[in-house]
Amino acid sequence: MTNHNFLQPYTLRNGITIKNRIAMSPMTEQSSFEDGSITNDEIAYYRLRAGGVGMLITGCANVNDLGKGFEGELSVAHDKFLPGLTRLANAIKLNGTKAILQIFSAGRMSHSKVLRGKQPVSASAVAAVRPNAETPRSLTDAEVKQTIHDFASATKLAIRAGFDGVELHGANTYLLQQFFSPHSNRRTDQWGGSLEKRMTFPLAVVDACAEAIKTTAKSPFILGYRISPEEIEKPGIRIDDTLELVKRLNAKPIDYLHISLADAWQSSIINSDDRQPLFEKFQKVAAADLPLMVVGHLATPQQVEKLIDSGIQFAAMGRELIREPKWLQKVVAGDEKAIRYTFSLNDLEELKVTPPLLNFLMTAFRRGFPISTDSNQLNLP
Repeated sequence: MTNHNFLQPYTLRNGITIKNRIAMSPMTEQSSFEDGSITNDEIAYYRLRAGGVGMLITGCANVNDLGKGFEGELSVAHDKFLPGLTRLANAIKLNGTKAILQIFSAGRMSHSKVLRGKQPVSASAVAAVRPNAETPRSLTDAEVKQTIHDFASATKLAIRAGFDGVELHGANTYLLQQFFSPHSNRRTDQWGGSLEKRMTFPLAVVDACAEAIKTTAKSPFILGYRISPEEIEKPGIRIDDTLELVKRLNAKPIDYLHISLADAWQSSIINSDDRQPLFEKFQKVAAADLPLMVVGHLATPQQVEKLIDSGIQFAAMGRELIREPKWLQKVVAGDEKAIRYTFSLNDLEELKVTPPLLNFLMTAFRRGFPISTDSNQLNLP
């Protein structure tokens, strides 16, 4: 057995011990049914990648119908999804892997076609800075409060389904981040304006989900939060804003903070003169008992070990676990030379990669997903 520090267990604030420091990062796979129900293909995909990693975080699941961001997205918006979610949780919980359901609302990062004719919603009526973005409508005060309730209800449904935790998706420009951002939040009520007021919605969601756990879970249940450090928009979130939010999250009953980065060692995307890795800035303000999870182009055991040795508690791996589902098992067996770092189109069935997921990988993530076979044989749009 290889002696890597990332193979050591870690005990969270709530007393749950994670068997190692590796998490499967939440990734879009676009393989649910049209209504958000889980498919057998997804069950097989997640089961294949379970058993080795300490935590497996699912792709995002919408907490209400207006929160849907793309086709093929998982939903946790209604009780009718309970049987499928239970199957998913059971498929992930192999050999001690903790099953974490990521929950979110896409907010303005959706489209009326996806929402079947309904206008996307956000903190304010400000379109995202991206091609073909639609201008959303501003959520009313009552709708904001209902959305907070929907996050809590989704957490309760995850508990009933047998998941070990939920991760609140407060990153990647989705609704929780939209309320925190001065670009997407131009409100003048209790939900926007000053930095303090822009924190109100995400912190209220954390509180509501924590209360749902307290009243529903019969045993410790993990509550994680994913966060993006900066935005390129003007005005937009800057690192100093984010660090203030982290200070507030320190005092909340969350069990880990997941820093969403394109590269684990990435520095500021706003200030090119600042070369300090962003995660180091989080380390300076995060509570001593609040573990940090970092994601971003981690593939080799050496890359992961370097990150853990820098004081980060969890390394999240994404695309590497698509092409090498048994990465952790091979490391434990001392068989690191057998780890795959490229993707073959001949292995789609073995890897349980569905056509929608393949299309997503070969378009949105093509530059960061090397393949060993000729992609010209694919008929991609």
